[in-house]
Amino acid sequence: MTAVQISCPVNPSEDPEKVRAAILSIFPDAELELTESGFEGIAPGLDGFGRLIRKQRILDAARSVLISNMRGQRTRMSLNKQVATVGKISFADRNPVLGAIEVSIEDDDLVALIDRVAPMTVDGEEVKP
Repeated sequence: MTAVQISCPVNPSEDPEKVRAAILSIFPDAELELTESGFEGIAPGLDGFGRLIRKQRILDAARSVLISNMRGQRTRMSLNKQVATVGKISFADRNPVLGAIEVSIEDDDLVALIDRVAPMTVDGEEVKP
């Protein structure tokens, strides 16, 4: 079973509803709660994320991030929340100034999940098993 945990700070200069909308643009089925520090929540899966990385043609970048951050049955990624406000994905560097959408993904068969969400490509085309 896939568990997707999401957290994202909301700075005093930011509109919480715009931050919520940014998260939901990538994870449309996420259940989010506003806490003192920002949003915390869960998503049932990575369908929205998978559609966006295909649309943007960034499968290789997404796969690289997910695989390089694997630790056991868990991986993580940081997404730029400013870019997410326009419904796009950009992987964030560590400690961005305004914070990032932090995503932790856990699955019993994480490699198979990554293969489904961000499959390998050859010349920009998905490699079908």
